[in-house]
Amino acid sequence: MNLFSDIRSLVIQSLDAMVAESALPEGLSFDNVAVEPPRDAAHGDMATNAAMVLAKPARLKPRDIAEALAVKLAADPRIDSAEVAGPGFLNLRLTPSVWQGVVGQVLQLGPDFGRSEMGQGVRVNVEYVSANPTGPLHVGHTRGAVFGDALASLLDYSGHDVTREYYINDGGAQVDVLARSVYLRYLEALGQDVAFEDGTYPGDYLIPVGQALAEQKGDAWVGQPESVWLEELRDFATDAMMDLIRADLAALGVEMDVFFSEKSLYGTGLIEKAIEELRAKGLIYRGVLEPPKGKTPEDWEPREQTLFRSTAHGDDVDRPIMKSDGGWTYFAPDIAYHYDKVSRGFDALIDVFGADHGGYVKRMKAAVSALSGGKVPLDIKLTQLVRLFKNGEPFKMSKRAGTFVTLRDVVDQVGPDVTRFVMLTRKNDAPLDFDFDKVLEQSRENPVFYVQYAHARVMSVLRRAAEAGFATDDAVLGAADLSKLDHRAELAVARKLSEWPRLVETAARANEPHRVAFYLYELAGDFHALWNRGNDTPGLRFVQDGDEATSRAKMALARAVSVVISAGLGILGVTPAQEMR
Repeated sequence: MNLFSDIRSLVIQSLDAMVAESALPEGLSFDNVAVEPPRDAAHGDMATNAAMVLAKPARLKPRDIAEALAVKLAADPRIDSAEVAGPGFLNLRLTPSVWQGVVGQVLQLGPDFGRSEMGQGVRVNVEYVSANPTGPLHVGHTRGAVFGDALASLLDYSGHDVTREYYINDGGAQVDVLARSVYLRYLEALGQDVAFEDGTYPGDYLIPVGQALAEQKGDAWVGQPESVWLEELRDFATDAMMDLIRADLAALGVEMDVFFSEKSLYGTGLIEKAIEELRAKGLIYRGVLEPPKGKTPEDWEPREQTLFRSTAHGDDVDRPIMKSDGGWTYFAPDIAYHYDKVSRGFDALIDVFGADHGGYVKRMKAAVSALSGGKVPLDIKLTQLVRLFKNGEPFKMSKRAGTFVTLRDVVDQVGPDVTRFVMLTRKNDAPLDFDFDKVLEQSRENPVFYVQYAHARVMSVLRRAAEAGFATDDAVLGAADLSKLDHRAELAVARKLSEWPRLVETAARANEPHRVAFYLYELAGDFHALWNRGNDTPGLRFVQDGDEATSRAKMALARAVSVVISAGLGILGVTPAQEMR
């Protein structure tokens, strides 16, 4: 049930009737006609731009169209009033029975209220985290993990067929550095003194890996050259790090469907196949690039390279795919990886990258456009930095990691639910401040607490009602006489509930799960306002002594709030609170 879609359908039907009556010319497109919440709630429940977008093609004054449309809409029993505002906006007020009916719909559909078929089973691949397998996940990865996981859940909830994927960057030089670092911990486990130099990783997390290697190999690799142990140790160390990363993700409640190894692209012909696909389309050539911005001719050495003509698909410059020694650039395996995604039959791709990958967006979009013939869209979402604070001071240290704050540092201090919700309280491309003290405060200023408290309050009401002998199951509450919900504060909560299905579709279209967190905060605010009014106005309390029918209706409203909050938190990966402690 999407009430906004229902009323938009009514608007379109009314416009069709106006065309049939020659009040509007034939052949008009209604695609841009929208029905949305008004910017100012005092103006009404919904607003339509129909007259404004149709005036020019219809060659009529927008106010004339709006006034005629208002007459049509006012004839519908759901419309209490239709008022023309300004040059031709049309503000609508709906009858209380509409809002009361929303409560019944929520209880009838339960967690499926708001679930949408908008996605129509479109197959979407969401790649996120994809951290180098060289250590535990840090706080930056945490934000990407939460965002990507919530986005995947949102798309699933809105009718898409979603695959969650992690790209293991195990084909580059950083894995050699990891292997050398583990080798040092291996020697250390055997009683030798070691020094971490040349960029090796000093974090304590490699101590158990070195010990495990010592137990397996004994002293067989002591004093041996890299040629003896490097390749095998690369695999051993990568597997150990991926076990660590999987455990970190599990602590955050993140489970991947696919782990794809970059290493599997090498020596298998997959990179060559992707490049040949581009060559067949005339997009691979030998050429010389212009100097990069900031480089002067004196410090720029032009040289012929093998290039991908990415400018043919929207990039600023063409991109090298092969180094002078004949090896592939880092871009080539990424092209092959995305070619593999396209070949697996996905209809749309989403990559979640850190903010430092901003310069990578256009070239990757160009590659996917070229490989798919423009049929598979790629949306790249960048997650900005997280700034950590504790006791009013920046929080930076992590002995275990050596140089950064890990995902586990955060989750261990505040828990996965708080971590996940807070990471979604800002849009992904905006910096986020994470204050360990504030995220645990029990106040309205803490959105996690505020939303959880609303859900817990509903559970408390239902428990007390059950103890008093009231039936509180959804079937009984859904059959209540909802016309008893007639106070403006009660109807305000029902209005906010009605926005949930539209919010889900809007957020899914924009790939913006933070909108769910924002909505839940607003819904909680309306519910808390109603609760607080009950302190001063006994008639607004959820349980009315001696009046079971009215109590049942009010509890139905409260229960509907908990259903929607629970569904929204489910998308965010947060467990609803049953009680606050």
